[in-house]
Amino acid sequence: MKAPDTLVAEAENGQAHLHSPPRTSPSRSSRLIDQFREVRDFSTRLCRSLEPEDYVVQSMPDVSPTKWHLAHTSWFFETFVVKVWMQRYRSEVPQYAYLFNSYYNAAGDMHRRDLRGLISRPTVAETYRFRQSIDQCVIGLLGGADEALLSEIEPVLTLGLHHEQQHQELLVTDIKHVFSQNPLFPVFQPETAATVTSRITPQHFVEFDEATVLVGHDGAGFSYDNEGPRHRALVPAFSLSNRLITNGEYLAFMEAGGYTRPEFWLSLGWTTVNEQRWRAPLYWVERDGTWWNFTLAGFRPVNESEPVTHISYFEADAYANWDGARLPTEFEWEHAASELPIEGNFVDAQRFHPSPALDLEGDRGLLQMFGDAWQWTRSAYLPYPGYRAIPGALGEYNGKFMCNQMVLRGGSCATSRSHIRASYRNFFQPEKRWQFTGIRLARDLA
Repeated sequence: MKAPDTLVAEAENGQAHLHSPPRTSPSRSSRLIDQFREVRDFSTRLCRSLEPEDYVVQSMPDVSPTKWHLAHTSWFFETFVVKVWMQRYRSEVPQYAYLFNSYYNAAGDMHRRDLRGLISRPTVAETYRFRQSIDQCVIGLLGGADEALLSEIEPVLTLGLHHEQQHQELLVTDIKHVFSQNPLFPVFQPETAATVTSRITPQHFVEFDEATVLVGHDGAGFSYDNEGPRHRALVPAFSLSNRLITNGEYLAFMEAGGYTRPEFWLSLGWTTVNEQRWRAPLYWVERDGTWWNFTLAGFRPVNESEPVTHISYFEADAYANWDGARLPTEFEWEHAASELPIEGNFVDAQRFHPSPALDLEGDRGLLQMFGDAWQWTRSAYLPYPGYRAIPGALGEYNGKFMCNQMVLRGGSCATSRSHIRASYRNFFQPEKRWQFTGIRLARDLA
C-alpha cells in the first residue's frame, strides 16, 4: 500500500481546483477537517477494547464484522469523495471496491452480505492502513481546496460523516450480537455507572389536541432525503406516554401469557413468534426462575427499571394491544418531539445501555424522546408526498428500501447526539430485534 505522504502528494496535484497555498479561508477548510477527524477517530475509539479475533466474526446475516464496517466507511469516502475529486488517485487494492460496497448497485458489483464473515483478508492491520490512507487523502484534499471545490465536496463529505455515524451504531449493536453468541459472554466495556435503583417516573399520558402540522425536515442543517419534502399532515387528538416501557412492565406482559395469546398479535407476528420460539426480548435468558440480560457490560439480572429493548415491531404492537393502547404514528411522534431539545442517553456517553427514567419531582413532560431506545411507530416506511430519489448511487441510500419496513424514531444509546433530529426516520423490517429498539405507547382521544 502507498505511504500516506505519497497519497497526499497525489491529492495536492489531482485537480485544477487544488492549490498550494490554498485560497480558501482557513476556517471553512479547518472546520471540515476537524469534523472529519472527529467522526473517523470515534470509530477507532469504539474498537479500542476489541481483539483482532473480534473484528472478523459475523454472527448472523444482519450483522457485519467490525472490520467490514471500518473498511466500508472508508470505501464510501474513497468512492464518493477521493475518486471524484482526485483524478490521479488510483486504488492500491482495486478489489476493495467489490468487498466493501454494501448495496450501491450504481457503484459496481458487491460481495454477498451474508458471506462477509468469511473474508479473513485484508487483515485488521491492513484495514486500518486503508482507513489511514483514505483519511490522508481526504484531509489533503480539503486542506488544498478553494472555495468552489469545497462547495462541491462539503455536501457529500457531510453525508459520508453521517453515514459513518450510522455504521458506528451498527458496529456497537453488531458486536453485541457477536459477543452474545460466545458462552464466555465477553465484556465490551465494563459498567461505567452503578446500577440505578431509584424510583422511576410513573407512567402517565400527555394529551395533544387535533392539529394540522408540518412534517419533515425544515431545511436547516443536514437531513436525509427521506425526511422530505416537508408537508402538512392532519394529526387527530391523541395522547402519548411520558416515557418508554420498562423491563418490569414488559415482564408483566410475559407473565400474563403475552407470548402464548394470539389475540394480541398480528398474524405474521404470531407466525414469527412460533417459528422463532420467542418468549422474551432478545438477549434475555431465564436461569433458575430469574431473567438475566446480556449487555455490553456483561451478563446480569434484568433491571426492571430500565427501558425494555431489543423488541421487534411485532412484540411492541402485541404489548400495546395487551395494555389497551397502541403504538404512535410517526407523525404523532414528530409533532410531540418537534419543540423538544435533543437531550438523552446517546453513544457519546459510551454507556452503551438504556437508562431508567428517574422520578423527577413535578416533571409532567415527555421523557426519553431521544436516546436510550429507538421507538417503533405504527407507520409503514413510505415516501413522503412529492419524494423523488436523487439520481446515481447516492440516490440508493434510502429510497429503494421503502417497502415492507416500519418507521422508528428518536435514536438510542448507540446513536450519536449530533446525528439525530426530530424528523429523522429510521426503518427496519418488523421482525428485527438486534438494534436497541423499544416501546412508547399512544392512545386515541375521543
